[in-house]
Amino acid sequence: MSRVLHVSDAASEKTPIKMLHDRVLVEIDAEAGERRSSGGIVIPATAAMGAKRLSWARVVAVGPQARAVEAGDRVLFDPEDRAEVEVHGETYVVMRERDVHAVAADRVGDESTGLYL
Repeated sequence: MSRVLHVSDAASEKTPIKMLHDRVLVEIDAEAGERRSSGGIVIPATAAMGAKRLSWARVVAVGPQARAVEAGDRVLFDPEDRAEVEVHGETYVVMRERDVHAVAADRVGDESTGLYL
């Protein structure tokens, strides 16, 4: 089920937005910024890491051709390959479904992955 967003136009009325094709609109998790090491040291979001670090986000809306992702799911993606858009002062990321590396949702619990979040 996809959620339709509304944006304000020049006439101060809200215009609906529908995601197309296999596009996914996500909101990056607030805790995706700073992290803590196992020793309790705070690592800022701007710190360079040796390996590529993926990020978690919550799906806000999906296009009609997205098959494995639904609104409300948490998804894992590469934050370096993203296109940002601002709607009502909130920043979202638009990506293709194929750019999603993993989906975390209760409905996928029946499938045997061996991983739990």
